[in-house]
Amino acid sequence: MLTELDRCIDVAHGDPAALAAVLSQFLRRMALRDAPAAAALPDVRWLHYLDSRLPGDEFARGVGRALLDAPFRPAQVYDAAALIALVRRWTRNALDTEVRRA
Repeated sequence: MLTELDRCIDVAHGDPAALAAVLSQFLRRMALRDAPAAAALPDVRWLHYLDSRLPGDEFARGVGRALLDAPFRPAQVYDAAALIALVRRWTRNALDTEVRRA
């Protein structure tokens, strides 16, 4: 899954709006593995679901908000490196959780 995440990042070609869109799509695919209903959550409820899997509220109140805002506001500025790091951390946590359940 981390390889797929890297491919998603590469597909965005440094475009902040495209990056936010592909990262959100990636996270929704990840959510389908554990909580299919969560993958369909809209807006802030989606961000709260993501936050529920990590300590803190970096999705709903931090850089993770870019997942909702940036795809529709191409001129929006956000810390892309921080968003990528947050998504990597979330993904690693989700994968570790899957391993512990197996």
